[in-house]
Amino acid sequence: MSGSCGCGDKCGCMFSEDGILLRDCFRLLWEQHVYWTRMTIISIAASLPDLEPTTNRLLRNAPDFARVFNHFYGNRVAFKFEQLLTDHLVIAAELVNAAKAGNSTAAADAERRWYVNADEIVHFLNCINPYWTKKHMREMWYDHLALTKAEAVARLNNEFKKDIAIFDNIEKEALMMADDFSNGIIRKFCL
Repeated sequence: MSGSCGCGDKCGCMFSEDGILLRDCFRLLWEQHVYWTRMTIISIAASLPDLEPTTNRLLRNAPDFARVFNHFYGNRVAFKFEQLLTDHLVIAAELVNAAKAGNSTAAADAERRWYVNADEIVHFLNCINPYWTKKHMREMWYDHLALTKAEAVARLNNEFKKDIAIFDNIEKEALMMADDFSNGIIRKFCL
């Protein structure tokens, strides 16, 4: 089986061993991202005593992503992505906490900053890899935010069946995002 990354006949990048390992790595990272986000949302919504360790585990996702980025882009780029992703996670928690408290002003402010952060991530990714186009990345990140917000709202409203159905879509989207991340790197570095 052979694939093409747009680099001509130089390699069968998509199905090389390195390409498959990278794809699997990003899939694991994005799965962890959405699962630990979900667990944090549940802990916030239900005021569970595991909130602090659950949140700490979620925040570990950013440096885990950074380690992969470091391999291809170096320390500076990896650190910047880690900062942006950490902000993404922290703002999400602020949004859920504000919504739970019924503070619509704080929730609206957090949501506005969350989308600004998404735009910063999109711009950053496009600057380091032209195969991560702004239009496509923005669509993905905005979908990710909208789905995560819908998940949190359903959970806070005790609409558990709806919450689970939304999470099914979140998981599918996370795998798509993972594949887009790995495909961009594969195309850029011809793995």
